Amino acid sequence: MKVSPSLLAANFADLKPQLQMINESEADYLHLDVMDGVFVPNISFGFPVLKSVSEVVTKPLDVHLMIVEPQKWVSQVRDLGAEIMNVHQEACVHLDRCIHTIHQAGMKAGVTLCPSTPVEMLRDVIHEVDLVLIMTVNPGFGGQEFIMHSLDKIRRLRALIDETGSKAMIEADGGVNGRTAPLLAEAGADILVSGSYVFKAPDPKACIRDLRAL
Repeated sequence: MKVSPSLLAANFADLKPQLQMINESEADYLHLDVMDGVFVPNISFGFPVLKSVSEVVTKPLDVHLMIVEPQKWVSQVRDLGAEIMNVHQEACVHLDRCIHTIHQAGMKAGVTLCPSTPVEMLRDVIHEVDLVLIMTVNPGFGGQEFIMHSLDKIRRLRALIDETGSKAMIEADGGVNGRTAPLLAEAGADILVSGSYVFKAPDPKACIRDLRAL
């Protein structure tokens, strides 16, 4: 299992030691949630903050844009040195074009689905994406209750990937903790995004190590 701790749950009054903890940990990525207060009912952080973070973190960046018109920000995400740019299916009128633009910028293309969006919406692009992020809570806030029927959604996505021969990985984000992580692993997730469970743990590096062992 790969692990992508979510910076949204970090203590921004004491951020650099937590970024150094991520560097020293077994985390595979650092997950960065960019929110605009329009697509989701919250605002997180913008590119000046992300630029500062990128200069400290040595892990690959997994950038999740919870914003309208994400295609306008491909070059800025690329300039962060991001490995993955993740956009919402619901926010992209021309999703195929956006995926190709991300690839042309040299990044892996991820597509995110909100809890109410069926996996079948990705059938015509599943062969093009590198990653599908299933939101296991409604996007916009950390610390929400895990939506249990997301497990069936991940199973359906795994079946679609297998049926089409896609190489896409499955990422799960929201309410990931010691109880839900094994269920997500069993359902077919490849990457777990975890915020509060990691950053508020007594030993975050041990928490990351335990998630990776699933």
